[in-house]
Amino acid sequence: MGSTGRVGAGRGGAATDGSGRPDRRAGPPSWYTRGMIHHPDAPGPTKLLVSDFDGTMTRDDFYKLAAESLLPPGLPDYWGEYRDGRMTHFQALRAYFAAIRADEATVRRTVERMGLDPNLKEAVSRLRGDGWDVVVTSAGCEWYIRILLAEAGVDLTVWSNPGRFVAGEGLLMEPPTGSPFESPETGVDKAAVVRAALDRGLAVAFAGDGFPDAEAARLVPDGLRFARGDLAAVLRNEGRPFRPFDRWSQIAEMLAAR
Repeated sequence: MGSTGRVGAGRGGAATDGSGRPDRRAGPPSWYTRGMIHHPDAPGPTKLLVSDFDGTMTRDDFYKLAAESLLPPGLPDYWGEYRDGRMTHFQALRAYFAAIRADEATVRRTVERMGLDPNLKEAVSRLRGDGWDVVVTSAGCEWYIRILLAEAGVDLTVWSNPGRFVAGEGLLMEPPTGSPFESPETGVDKAAVVRAALDRGLAVAFAGDGFPDAEAARLVPDGLRFARGDLAAVLRNEGRPFRPFDRWSQIAEMLAAR
């Protein structure tokens, strides 16, 4: 897919080979190596915030908005198929996205309605100034994530499911083939991202809002676990401490105050 993020960046913020595919010769993405994305000559970060996107960095999930205004009536109950074990989460979400028949301009207006935190750029800058790198992990589609991040002027490593919009065919989401964090269930294994950072000795925080975020959230220390929505309900039921937030930029304020 064509990247709307940093020039020369593909999935996960990695360099590409000119066709949009990750260039395996370029090595691993920024937080595996020395230095943060915007500071290649600086020492590598010792702290990493792993964040969900839909409903976490944004006010609303793209799927929920699409279900309200973009999906035609009479579709099969793909979520029912998922609950019955006949489809994976990735397959169900991909089926819904492929059913979109609105034109691209209409779909992009729906993307804008997701409500990206207006203070995201300043919050990311504040975190980086305090030694935190930020990585986005999402079981949604990188297509709309890159659109919103580019519009906000924010350059982040993104581990998500690639995709492209095709008129008459919908939003075509693909599995992140070749990603070190590929998951057959959701496309992206958020917990694996967290484990990889913990294995490198980084202090890791996690922020999310949904059921697919629970495993990753359980891995981080209590004071570095940020939750809202369904994730907050899961953690509350399990008796696990977490720090609630309404806007993503509040997380930067709480981490800066530590």
